[in-house]
Amino acid sequence: MATLADIGVSAAINLFSALAFLLAFAILRLQPINDRVYFPKWYLKGVRSSPSSTGAVLRKFVNLDYTSYLRFLAWMPSALKMPELELIEHAGLDSAVYLRIYLLGLKIFVPITLLGFAILVPVNYTNDTLESLKVDYSEIDKLSISNVPKGSDRFWTHLVMAYAFTFWTCYVLLKEYEKVASMRLHFLASARRRPDQFTVLVSNVPPDPDESIDELVEHFFLVNHPPDYLAHQLVYDANKLTKIVKKKKKMQNWLDFYQLRFERNPSKKPTCKTGFLGLWGRRVDAIEYYQSETAKLSKEEVDERDRIMKNPKSIMPAAFVSFRTRWGAAVCAQTQQTRNPTIWLTMWAPEPRDVYWNNLAIPFVQLTVRRLIVAVAFFLLAFFFMIPIAFVQSLANIEGIEKSVPFLKPLIEKRLVKSIIQGFLPGIALKIFLILLPTILMQMSKFEGFVALSSLERRAASKYYLFLLINVFLGNVIAGTALQQLNTFIHQSVSEFPRTVGVAIPMKASFFITYVMVDGWAGVAGEILRLKPLIIYHLKNFFLVKTEKDREEAMDPGSFGFATSEPQIQLYFLLGLAYAVVTPFLLPYIIIFFGFAYLVFRHQIINVYNQEYESGAAFWPAVHGRIISALIISQVLLFGLMSTKKAANSTPFLVALPVLTIWFHKFCKGRYEPAFKKYPLQEAIMKDTLERAKEPNMDLRRYLLNAYIHPVLKEVEGGACFPTFDDGGELEAVRVPTKRLSQRNTPAPSRK
Repeated sequence: MATLADIGVSAAINLFSALAFLLAFAILRLQPINDRVYFPKWYLKGVRSSPSSTGAVLRKFVNLDYTSYLRFLAWMPSALKMPELELIEHAGLDSAVYLRIYLLGLKIFVPITLLGFAILVPVNYTNDTLESLKVDYSEIDKLSISNVPKGSDRFWTHLVMAYAFTFWTCYVLLKEYEKVASMRLHFLASARRRPDQFTVLVSNVPPDPDESIDELVEHFFLVNHPPDYLAHQLVYDANKLTKIVKKKKKMQNWLDFYQLRFERNPSKKPTCKTGFLGLWGRRVDAIEYYQSETAKLSKEEVDERDRIMKNPKSIMPAAFVSFRTRWGAAVCAQTQQTRNPTIWLTMWAPEPRDVYWNNLAIPFVQLTVRRLIVAVAFFLLAFFFMIPIAFVQSLANIEGIEKSVPFLKPLIEKRLVKSIIQGFLPGIALKIFLILLPTILMQMSKFEGFVALSSLERRAASKYYLFLLINVFLGNVIAGTALQQLNTFIHQSVSEFPRTVGVAIPMKASFFITYVMVDGWAGVAGEILRLKPLIIYHLKNFFLVKTEKDREEAMDPGSFGFATSEPQIQLYFLLGLAYAVVTPFLLPYIIIFFGFAYLVFRHQIINVYNQEYESGAAFWPAVHGRIISALIISQVLLFGLMSTKKAANSTPFLVALPVLTIWFHKFCKGRYEPAFKKYPLQEAIMKDTLERAKEPNMDLRRYLLNAYIHPVLKEVEGGACFPTFDDGGELEAVRVPTKRLSQRNTPAPSRK
């Protein structure tokens, strides 16, 4: 059981690590050679260029201006200077709203912390319950609800504070939801013209024996959306071609690498082995080998592209359908097209950058099966991850370590070693075990078949949050070993679960404090250092870069990683809300995280990250919902804890809290969530009218010409032969028969 001294040692280690990372960043960011690593956003915008190479050669690599080192903390105020409206213009609404999650944490927890330390800590500390019970406890436990005697009237204080914290959290959430919804609507109303504003993704197109998918889509929308239908773009199964293109790029990179080596040392011809990873096989001339491989793959590219264009089976039962107006697209995207709700499914098309092309080729019938497989796999992953969780808990148990390795007892009993084991090691071990998890969950989401990168990230984030809730929070609270956890679930009824967890919560406060410091302090400081991108950039710069374009491609700006970072933020919301009434001593550590992370990620979004897509803050309802779920979980666990304290007079009044919280969530969902799910027709027609007045001669057909063509089809040489939208004029208002057996007519001539 970690003591205040152990927490102090952990705080010292993590503060030292964070300061070391910040100092290293402050020095490295000033060096000209690292400029593209720490300011790539400005290079991509064309605002910044490589430092001048005139003068001494050393100046190309090292900043010799000693005065700049005196201002090594100047990045902090600079990160806060950019106004929010300018930030949205600079980095997009997604990035700006993501930063508001950290501000939301500060708005919620700063007043709660002040109230907790002013009222709850004195109420808890001025008891001698733990001393009279003669049990093992730490100084932290004396500040918690555990130190209040059973049946005490002091529990009324905790009850009142639970209501106060809930009402304050709901008030802040309401104001934030209102603000973000307003920001989203304003963003959509003022956004520049984008292809996705006029385009709908149609899936599960039913087969027709008399017409191709191309003809079928055209006729369906000419009949059912005659005034607004403009054109459509078919979806091709280009996954095999994508693999060939990727392989060719890889071979081209190796060819560039060996050619550059030969240019630097013409006296020695480079060679390589043809086997796996170049570890075995016959040795050949490297340049000739990769030239032949690249030429072979180029031919395969063209052949595969031609096969896709000529083979009807390569056309998927889906299409991107574009309309003349935003109003027409909104009507189509937000309505049911036929009596059968399983065919002609329509949804807003993701913006072209947001499309995950690999999943467009998945047949509709596979999606349900794939999601069932992922659900089973996720359950097994969450269940078996209890084993490393049990190992982490064993690290926090000195007695367990001494029993397992008795010969280490003299070393473990030393004060400093014991403090490091209990105050630092569990948090860092858990962080290590979680490193690969986001990648696994993202692959699961891709397997499920979502067609937008933003949807993939939101889906992976929901899995990650559920995983953190079950394994990191409940798993660490409930038991110390995997068998104990299994025994708890098997031999206790469901009604006993809140009570079991509630009793264990105060005892695990010290563990979560160490985790917050490792992940939220040192981890965030490590994020700004960007050590991995720094190393990779310089390796590429040394071995592969020959031109300015190569140097730009070597940059890896990355993004804020919603699928990974947002669930971790939600874990801090859960910890703060769960411990606000139980052990307020945890709250200052969480406040430090929110404040420090806001500063760091604001700097990164301004100078580094280049978001791959723009969803218009579509993720906010999920953020709101997870905070509400954390609030309800904290209330249920507090009810379970107080029921063990025999607080019969006050405990029943807690029943109303989850009910009120759920009602509040339903109100917010009905009032504000439509702004994130639907596009108001009034807004659409206003924007269409304004655009027609400003640009009466706008050629929308040409604007949308190649917006939704698979990128890999554009990359292949001779790619101009793939189908595109017609470049014809306006459709004439006449009726012609189609080839379909239904004899339905289209109100305009078919281009077929």
